[in-house]
Amino acid sequence: MDANMSETVIGNARLVLADRVIERGWVAMVGGRVAEVGEGASPAGSLDAEGDLLMPGLVELHTDHLEAHFVPRPKVYWDPVAAVISYDGQLATAGITTVLDSLRVWSEEGAEGVDGQANVLADAIGRARDARLLRADHFLHLRCEVPMPTVVDEATQLAGRPDVRLMSLMDHTPGQRQFRDEGKLRDYYRGKSGGKTDAELDVMFARRFAYQQTYAAANMREIVALAKTHDVPLASHDDTTDENVADAIKDGIAVAEFPTTIEAARGLHDAGISILMGAPNVVRGGSHSGNIAAVDLAREGLLDILSSDYVPSSLLMGALQLPQRVPAIDLAAAVRTVTKAPAEAVGLRDRGEIAAGKRADLIRVHVAGDVAVVRSVWREGLRVA
Repeated sequence: MDANMSETVIGNARLVLADRVIERGWVAMVGGRVAEVGEGASPAGSLDAEGDLLMPGLVELHTDHLEAHFVPRPKVYWDPVAAVISYDGQLATAGITTVLDSLRVWSEEGAEGVDGQANVLADAIGRARDARLLRADHFLHLRCEVPMPTVVDEATQLAGRPDVRLMSLMDHTPGQRQFRDEGKLRDYYRGKSGGKTDAELDVMFARRFAYQQTYAAANMREIVALAKTHDVPLASHDDTTDENVADAIKDGIAVAEFPTTIEAARGLHDAGISILMGAPNVVRGGSHSGNIAAVDLAREGLLDILSSDYVPSSLLMGALQLPQRVPAIDLAAAVRTVTKAPAEAVGLRDRGEIAAGKRADLIRVHVAGDVAVVRSVWREGLRVA
């Protein structure tokens, strides 16, 4: 038998299916797919999960954590392929088997770091993938800062790639959306490595106001059209007002990332738009920007997807903590927010649940008290961590 077609069975596991939890069961994998799911004692020769959770591999739609590996210190640029490999290893050990790498698709005058580096990082991801150096399955999420003068040209260079699975429409102009409180934005930039002075922030903010007035409306139309041309789903970002919600509906948004108010979240939900919130928000018990807490949306039935955002390990932590914080959400429903729901939101319907015929992307998770650790990871039936 071809090695790729040999059977692997994992037994004595607590299986988290899409709609329920099997307290003791087993999963058989053949040819990179789930072949069979069983309840009770496992077949002879099975790998023993020792009662640990067996879950679908986590699916991440929005993480910019690659940036921390590429620019680990101000003005220090790491080899981009080496940065991708290091980042990928961190994702895999956090249980993430599918990831949309969020790349900043814009340049800003006076900015350093990862701004303007989207092509470099996209190329590095592709090179690492082609060399079979990656543990997770990587796609691209193009984060488009709409007011920036070069954003349309830079997005156009990348949008036709087959690995682009999501484009998001962002506007971080001071005084609106995520940073309606301009003071919070000043605190954010002061606290970053190599933080800016108030005088430097005055110059940056004035420039951003000018960009917003000059470019945002036309750029928004062009990026929405670009996404539709390439059949790429669109995400909105930090929706706050009724006007933001109306724009999201008009633009055909599929995913609303990090809405900042419950009113906006309710309007988006009523329009059938999936709502994504940060897992760090769940773990920390609130937003670092002072906006609506993810668990408050969850209690209102307004949370569909979690994202690790800036802490890869938070994706598993957030999902496992949701049932404790919101008793109406059981474990199966919580795990859907980091597996099936994000996969389906970007058209990846071959994964995200443990079911016959689906990709055998699985993780074994040991829980001790309030702490969980990923013990094993399989991607398409092959052990990768």
